[in-house]
Amino acid sequence: MQTDFLTRLNQRASKEGFAVLGVASTKADAELGAGLEAFLRAGYHGDMTWLADTKSRRAAPQAMWQTARSAVVLGMNYAPDHDPLDALDATTKGNISVYARGRDYHDIIKGKLKQLASILTKESGVEVKVFVDTAPLMEKPLAAKAGLGWQGKHTNLVSREFGSWLFIGVILTSADLPLSAPEHDHCGSCRRCLDICPTNAFPAPYQLDARRCISYLTIEYDGIIPHEFRIDIGNRIFGCDDCLAVCPWNRFAQQASEAKLTAKDALTLPDLSDLLQLNEAGFRKLTQGTSIKRSGYKRFLRNVLIAAGNSGAGDLVAHIKPHLKSEHSVVRASAIWACARLMDAPEFTALASKANESDQAVLSEWEAGINICATPANNK
Repeated sequence: MQTDFLTRLNQRASKEGFAVLGVASTKADAELGAGLEAFLRAGYHGDMTWLADTKSRRAAPQAMWQTARSAVVLGMNYAPDHDPLDALDATTKGNISVYARGRDYHDIIKGKLKQLASILTKESGVEVKVFVDTAPLMEKPLAAKAGLGWQGKHTNLVSREFGSWLFIGVILTSADLPLSAPEHDHCGSCRRCLDICPTNAFPAPYQLDARRCISYLTIEYDGIIPHEFRIDIGNRIFGCDDCLAVCPWNRFAQQASEAKLTAKDALTLPDLSDLLQLNEAGFRKLTQGTSIKRSGYKRFLRNVLIAAGNSGAGDLVAHIKPHLKSEHSVVRASAIWACARLMDAPEFTALASKANESDQAVLSEWEAGINICATPANNK
């Protein structure tokens, strides 16, 4: 009976646009708990303090909801129609991670999960809760236990059928459903995802130091991005797809079919010159209904300024200079660095001499900028 029910649920999930479904246990996993503890102890979570604050509930779904007996884990394919690595050559464009170019997947998937959850409740009367990155739930390990794929050396989920391009949604239920067989690791000796990382964010296979990750730096991190990472960020203004895009298993992935995930033209390699001229209202309009809006105008503009500094396009200076007077120190600091990268030494030094800055961190950017200008152009 439960097997028949899962078949019907799977069929409905397919109609809702999900590519794969599996069921995992909600019991505690000692290996997962130990891995999380080691990650936190090493400080790899950076400023994401909520990971430590919710540590006890992340060890197992039952620790978060005691009634949960099974986790129905679903994957939605969002594979792009192009190689995301090609976008890195468009130095005067803003490179946004594939997943964030369309509508916010949280909203899309949550609505579909609620439809499936209602079937569970209607047919069996069980309790259900739905999750899409909205609770202290370790979705990727849970998806691996449910057979959707395995966590690759870059710590992301990899599927033999869909490569690295799966959004994950979870329905926790009080029903005891038949468990799926977990997927085995098929990375073998490959280390392409580790070697391609511009900022060396992987201390070892299957370990991620988020503090060095471009996705973390451009999305989660709220401060002034450290100098050591700025050039390597390139034109990435929201997220990074490098370790995902280089995975050999992507050759089996088919382009996403969910129309609601289609990339918006305005977010597909927009001109940095246009982004630099956005005010906060313009930012909200551009990013309405997308994941980018969550990062806020300040962080987004900071990232755009870093990309502008890496563009080699001197004509962007005119659009950068107004941000030297921003109310946000992270924006001013980034604007200074971008100017230093694009202006010649005498011009920048003259600009620095007129600076009236009281914030010590930003003041140090002017001092660093003079040294940057003195660096030969081919080393900038």
